[in-house]
Amino acid sequence: MRSTLFLLTPLAVVPLITSLAAAAPAVAQTEPMGTAVQITHNHNDAPSFSPDGRRMVAITMQNGVEQLAILSITGEELKRLTADTFSHEDPAWSPDGKHIVYISFANGGEVVHVMDADGTHDRAISPATQKAIHPVWSPDGSTIFYCTDDDLHPPAKNTSEIYALDFRKGGPPRLVIGGGVNTYPKPSPDGRLLAFRRMVEETNSEVFVADIDGKNARNLTNSPAFDGWPEWSPDGRRIAFASNPAGNHKMYVMNADGSNVRLVADTPGRGTAPQWTHDGKRIFFTICQRTNGTSNCEIYAAPAPQ
Repeated sequence: MRSTLFLLTPLAVVPLITSLAAAAPAVAQTEPMGTAVQITHNHNDAPSFSPDGRRMVAITMQNGVEQLAILSITGEELKRLTADTFSHEDPAWSPDGKHIVYISFANGGEVVHVMDADGTHDRAISPATQKAIHPVWSPDGSTIFYCTDDDLHPPAKNTSEIYALDFRKGGPPRLVIGGGVNTYPKPSPDGRLLAFRRMVEETNSEVFVADIDGKNARNLTNSPAFDGWPEWSPDGRRIAFASNPAGNHKMYVMNADGSNVRLVADTPGRGTAPQWTHDGKRIFFTICQRTNGTSNCEIYAAPAPQ
């Protein structure tokens, strides 16, 4: 079983970055940062909003197993989608609201599955020979992007590639970005660009953006911190991401070209997996913390810097 907290290797604290636009997330921030408010209280993480913005699908821990549930926007559980003996991760709601894509750990695998939004008609859509993680929909719902698992032998990272599946036509997955460690693919709202996380050194991860076909990749964050988990704002003008320039991962927002980096909220624990509300005014994200040797992840929300 994996969770957001266990996926990453221990990281050395790095100094505040001072050289480039994305290098010092909290520097030159004039407006006050927001305050993060805890939304859930039952070990929940990895939220993904429904198209109407009124609900979210998320991971909920039940008897040590990661299950999927539909929650209200305020965190109340509305419907349990899974009750299996194996874990489920990385849920994402389709743009038309009809489907949920996620990773199934059934029979020891890590396979991309799609179910109807009510939990029925579950089926595998990626090859069982791959260890898949982080599936996400294209804005028109025609394609599912995902990557292969970069944590097969932790703490060492292994090669991870980004693939695309044609959800409507089927067929084998298409390689989009190969070579090195590439994870967390996120297409832009207009479907023209693909943001993703790339390891550039053993303890250095950056947020990159490429054309939707994987070409013309360029580094947006370009810092010695561990940057990742990119998420486009609804208007495509900004990207939320997590970074650890001074220790724990916190949530930041930058312009889509990597400029004007701002801290969202000064939070404890490890903040990852941001999701913008549909109006672009708030950012939901996961915070994982350890207490007395036990890990716990919950969903928080904070105002998005304007």
